[in-house]
Amino acid sequence: MAAPSIEDWIAINDLFIRYATALDHGEVETIIGCFTEDATIESPVMGSFSGQAAIREFAQRNANVLEAGAQMRHVISNVQMEIEGNSARASAYLLNYLTKDGACELLSPGEYDCRLVKGGGKWRFSYRLVKLDKAVVIEGR
Repeated sequence: MAAPSIEDWIAINDLFIRYATALDHGEVETIIGCFTEDATIESPVMGSFSGQAAIREFAQRNANVLEAGAQMRHVISNVQMEIEGNSARASAYLLNYLTKDGACELLSPGEYDCRLVKGGGKWRFSYRLVKLDKAVVIEGR
């Protein structure tokens, strides 16, 4: 695998940001649009989700946290990637914050380990593994 072009680097970073902010705002359709139709998400908090219908369930469960009066903030940094043709592997550090009833807490630092595919000029996640440094339970998910 090779280092990305500046265009691919920007596009993949934008994908990570779009995904994280969509989670934080409960934007179900935006989350779904970040993934290929056959994508898989594996999360120690939420479980495993494969395919577009399951990704929709994942996104809606995240949106339910907002509807319950909480606010999530997914802070992503240290994005690294390697690209081979229309495939990439990318990772990023993750900080998850939860604010509810006036209290804010860092749930757990962690890391995303992702596979991406470029199609139609757009990068999308085909696989996302969430690795957290400690176990987390979030009510409403």
